[in-house]
Amino acid sequence: MQTDEKARYAAMLRRGAELKLALAEQAEPVLAIVDACERALRQGGKLIFCGNGGSAADAQHLATELVIRLRGAVPRASWPAITLALDTSAVTAAVNDFGIDEMFSRPLEGLGRAGDVLFGITTSGKSANVLGAFKKAKEMGITAVGLLGGDGGPALPLCDLAIVVPDTETARIQECHIALGHAILTLMEDRLVRQ
Repeated sequence: MQTDEKARYAAMLRRGAELKLALAEQAEPVLAIVDACERALRQGGKLIFCGNGGSAADAQHLATELVIRLRGAVPRASWPAITLALDTSAVTAAVNDFGIDEMFSRPLEGLGRAGDVLFGITTSGKSANVLGAFKKAKEMGITAVGLLGGDGGPALPLCDLAIVVPDTETARIQECHIALGHAILTLMEDRLVRQ
């Protein structure tokens, strides 16, 4: 049994590495996302993140990298970023009063502004509340960025920019999403601190 577990463990890490190597070939869409984020921050906008479950944790993680710091060796000011899944009172009120589909779109309506960037993180591309946020972003002139999985699902056509991790295993997709998020924010930070 232990030999089988060793093989499974190695296979998981290899699959994650293969996916990241495939994503390394997608520099153009990543740089387009970096452009949008840089433009938003330079023009006084903010980055807004949303997702469910592990993707909500990734949304919090990435927003924190901007508000607090990404790399200790890079001195810079705090930058404006929020996650729509952080405030349990707002989340539960939105679900209760408007339904799960508007869980993120309702707070986005109040907190977002034209010129902001919304990152919707969904491993399936099917999360109804993330889809609702993408639709609201379009209405408001907010750039919709998808960190998606599988084939992108119904989220893909709602995004202005997107990166799709071509896999169906949630854990592998999430590993790639956080790696992509870190890469995007690092490239953006390099641009903004050089000014």
